[in-house]
Amino acid sequence: MSRKVVRASKFRHVFGQGVKADQCYDDIRISQMTWDSNFCSVNPKFVAMIVDASGGGAFLVLPLNKTGRIDMSQPTVCGHTGPVLDIEFCPHNDNIIASGSEDCSVMIWEIPEGGLVTPLNDPVVKLEGHSKRVGILSWHPTAHNVLMSAGCDNVVILWNVACGEAMVRIDSVHPDLIYSACWNRDGSQILTSCKDKTIRVLDPRKGTVIAEKEKTHEGSRPVKAVFVSEGKILSTGFSRMSERQVALWDPKSFGEPLTLQELDTSSGVLLPFFDPDTGIVYLCGKGDSSIRYFEVTDEAPYVHYLSMYSSKESQKGMGYMPKRGLEVNKCEIARFYKLHERKCEPIVMTVPRKSDLFQEDLYPDTMGPEPSVEANEWFEGKEGQPILISLKDGFATTTKSKEFKVHKSLLKTTSTAMGHQHGNTGEVHALQKEVKALKETVEELTKRVSKLESKN
Repeated sequence: MSRKVVRASKFRHVFGQGVKADQCYDDIRISQMTWDSNFCSVNPKFVAMIVDASGGGAFLVLPLNKTGRIDMSQPTVCGHTGPVLDIEFCPHNDNIIASGSEDCSVMIWEIPEGGLVTPLNDPVVKLEGHSKRVGILSWHPTAHNVLMSAGCDNVVILWNVACGEAMVRIDSVHPDLIYSACWNRDGSQILTSCKDKTIRVLDPRKGTVIAEKEKTHEGSRPVKAVFVSEGKILSTGFSRMSERQVALWDPKSFGEPLTLQELDTSSGVLLPFFDPDTGIVYLCGKGDSSIRYFEVTDEAPYVHYLSMYSSKESQKGMGYMPKRGLEVNKCEIARFYKLHERKCEPIVMTVPRKSDLFQEDLYPDTMGPEPSVEANEWFEGKEGQPILISLKDGFATTTKSKEFKVHKSLLKTTSTAMGHQHGNTGEVHALQKEVKALKETVEELTKRVSKLESKN
């Protein structure tokens, strides 16, 4: 008689919990657009949500601590002339966010400290190059100011945001609508899924196909794909009988999937979020009221079901907090921002532990906000590995100095790209004044010391 042994995993008891009502963001008219993007982006400072807007497109950016009922007169970012389809915060500067819209443009916005006081109409940079609506945006994980956009014109464009230029245009690879596009961990490859049921791994600078797999999922509904650990690919899609599926692929031998699991018969597209630190992938279905999560490992069946967070209300979108924004002393391993019809609810994923001490096994060094290579260097062929940070002592100190540097350099380069030549003379004068004042203080102190020495 064989006994079934339960697989050992420290994430077996991970549980999800919605926060209390006063910690939600209420009275927000979330966008009614039927587009399969997240509709929400979040970082340790702000949460951004695409909202309904008359005459154009808008999204709301709120400081994380501005919970409760949001006033109807809350200012929005409203520079697009068509509905906004996707937004994403820059991983290297928490005040910079990109938006893609039905008006065929991509805009880069700078959110002031403390959030918006007046409506924001003028972007820092406007990127124009798509001939149809832009539905997918993704910042490069390690290169500074590199943004990927994919449009309904079946074109992927890589932008150097600092100078507002389209550096790479991949327009002959996808014969049909692009469903998803993302980077691998160091940004050396791009993964796309397409309406022709093919997923492709691309060389981002050359725009050539490294590997591709046709008919990953037989169904005609959208396929989403993300890179997971060790270069493997996880895809979500539908079978011919419209059952939702999750599959794991090895691009080195794309023939058969390492595993293919059928989940249910719901119609919502599954949005995958992968955490490289824990190896957990979270599947959030649009229109679902649940979040399933699986652990991806090296041993068969490779994708192991862990558990499911369920609630009463369905989700219209989902934001995923970067690791550096989590509360490590509460053993929080993920935080989602679930969009309802009229509110945004944070959902916390926790590993139950009795100790309040820092749990090193749950929090290996994770990707920090510092870029490892500049845009022009990356386009010339230089790779940049992620710069990792420890979460042991929190993260407050490292962000301040970093933001100042990135913030200024981004503004300086983008303003030149926009054609506003601002000289740095004022800044130079101010510094010269400071140096002069310091010199005078030093001289005064030296005189005092010499007087005291002569008395003694």
